[in-house]
Amino acid sequence: MIDSISHLLVLPHLRIQNANAISSSMTWGFPAMSAFMGAVQALERSLPDDIQIVFDGVGVVCHHIEPQVTEGGFTRAFHLTRNPVDKSGATAAIVEEGRAHLDVTLLIGIESDGDDLSNAERRRAIARQLFDQVQSMRIAGGSVMPSLNESRRQRPELITFDDNEEERSKQWRRLKRRLLPGFALVLRDDYLTEHTKTLEAEDDNATALDAWLDLCRLNHECRIETHQDKDGQTKEVAKWEIRRPYPGWLVPIPVGYGAISELFDPGEVANARDSRVPFQFVESLYSIGEWVSPHRLRTPDALLWFVDNDLERGVYRLTNDYSLTHSNAD
Repeated sequence: MIDSISHLLVLPHLRIQNANAISSSMTWGFPAMSAFMGAVQALERSLPDDIQIVFDGVGVVCHHIEPQVTEGGFTRAFHLTRNPVDKSGATAAIVEEGRAHLDVTLLIGIESDGDDLSNAERRRAIARQLFDQVQSMRIAGGSVMPSLNESRRQRPELITFDDNEEERSKQWRRLKRRLLPGFALVLRDDYLTEHTKTLEAEDDNATALDAWLDLCRLNHECRIETHQDKDGQTKEVAKWEIRRPYPGWLVPIPVGYGAISELFDPGEVANARDSRVPFQFVESLYSIGEWVSPHRLRTPDALLWFVDNDLERGVYRLTNDYSLTHSNAD
């Protein structure tokens, strides 16, 4: 059973300049959802004392993305900075960085921790204060730029959903119109699991990695069709087509990290970034995501991402309930 959120903070059309476009060692493009989750957690930790709320999940709707890459042709390259030469006059070694300019709307699930969220004036004050606070933050490694438009559609809002199902649905429909045009990133673990079983039925050596790679690409397959010409002669014609196991705009995404070492005590590992906290070596965890237009989402819960750690197994990852809310509404 999925618990529906009661309050939703909408931070519309945040212009993020030079966000990190290299989301993991195997993917690039839109920043990882963990980057947005980290920004929201940083915002929560810096809340003023007079705002008594807790955050519960974060969703992202992307309205525009402009990767800083060369245009034209099949092969593209990132625009890199030109660092100063070293003492010998040679070009200094650099770590390649990928950047992108974004226009996104953040949606944050809110729960009261003593604040009066039933008061409309109080909700407007909280939304405005948090929106101003976000303007001074960095999100996904990028800088938040001032808004170019102060229209009503681009004002922050803290929405309290009605307990009545019909009125709640009306509130969500009004919000969805504000989110257009744009696309929300949701998790499709169900596709990856199902496709893994399909490949295993065809090949005993198939793994989840094979299924992930198969869903990440467009598979061009040749199909032989038989036709008869006007003289009645039969001819075989090769027809190339793209095979896609599932519909939709599917993309490979990182969803967190998995431990590849034991958990070390604070200060036990040399040169750690913070010697006051435990340390563990990890590697990225991958899954399949889908870009969905907000008008197709049946509930606001479908686009929110949550932390779903398993400390005993050393799994630190995010999850999303889109597949559950989608199937429950059918």
